Amino acid sequence: MKIGVPTEVKTAERRVGLTPDSVEEVNERGHEVFIQDNAGAGAGFSNDEYKAAGATILDTAEDVYSSVDLVVKVKEPQASERALLRDDQTLFAYIHLAPDPDQATDLINSGSTVIAYESVVGTRGGLPLLAPMSQVAGRLSVQAGARCLEAPVGGRGVLLGGVPGVAPASVAVIGGGVVGRHATEMAVGLGAHVTVLDRSVEVLETFSQRYGPAVRTQYSNHATVHASVVGADLVIGAVLVPGAKAPHLVTAAMLKEMNPGSVLVDVAIDQGGCCETSKATTHTDPTYVVDDVVHYCVANMPGAVPRTSTQALNNATLPYLLKIVDQGPIDAMRSDAGLRAGLTVYEGKITEPAVAQALNTDYHSPDEVLAA
Repeated sequence: MKIGVPTEVKTAERRVGLTPDSVEEVNERGHEVFIQDNAGAGAGFSNDEYKAAGATILDTAEDVYSSVDLVVKVKEPQASERALLRDDQTLFAYIHLAPDPDQATDLINSGSTVIAYESVVGTRGGLPLLAPMSQVAGRLSVQAGARCLEAPVGGRGVLLGGVPGVAPASVAVIGGGVVGRHATEMAVGLGAHVTVLDRSVEVLETFSQRYGPAVRTQYSNHATVHASVVGADLVIGAVLVPGAKAPHLVTAAMLKEMNPGSVLVDVAIDQGGCCETSKATTHTDPTYVVDDVVHYCVANMPGAVPRTSTQALNNATLPYLLKIVDQGPIDAMRSDAGLRAGLTVYEGKITEPAVAQALNTDYHSPDEVLAA
């Protein structure tokens, strides 16, 4: 099989679909890998490293897309990239279609097979290809929030961990999944007062057992979210409904009651954001202010640490990629229910139920379309 890795073109995105080590493993199995010129430079991987691993370097994205059967990316294809997809190609990347009808339309019209990292299910459940970036984003959310609390950025001028005699910042983490766990670990480590909200009592018990009195847990409902948000210096939105748009748990009215200079970091922005006032930003212009609350809503947060993120992502995606290239995408999905769950678009049909619901379009089950 011929595999292509184009340079990411999303604003300030420096990650890359495959590391040289991954290229070497694919190449050793008899497959060809084509890398766009300097695609890995942002993550610290040179053309020479890819050549040594057995890859062929091509000049442009057009050269890559026209040469391959399988496109491996990190972020969802931008409009210029979607125009290059063919109906005999497979795309393997983060897609996040639910809040993005324009992308959905283009992918449907392309006729290509689209497997979304964020929807692949592990053998023990969970979302193994989303998890590594959620880990990175969770940790980065606290770093970004701490930075935004500084006065030069428009924040309250509060040090996250305080100092002896001065109280630390109050942090509300909405959602106790992978993002929430890693955000909590960082915030507790820096000495903040942390409240975690979730709708699973089992999840809250896990936080209580791990952190004891260092973390306050709250069952998530409108009243507890309101109280926690209004009293927080830093709110981290860590909500995930797999495949679907994130619910707006933080309302515009709540912001008006927050202290001026408080910070909202909406990690759920890839799925539309969990705050009513959230809109996607980039690493080049990461923040904006609504009602004196600093919003950090970067849609590709892990892109800030591209080398770590690329390596972590490849650790998770490589086993699935090898199955796809060795068996072919269709047979690989037929034999692996978890990989099949990642199928999002196939022959112009939406095959992920939450995406179909969000876009108000027909849903076709992966079993149905692959059997045909």
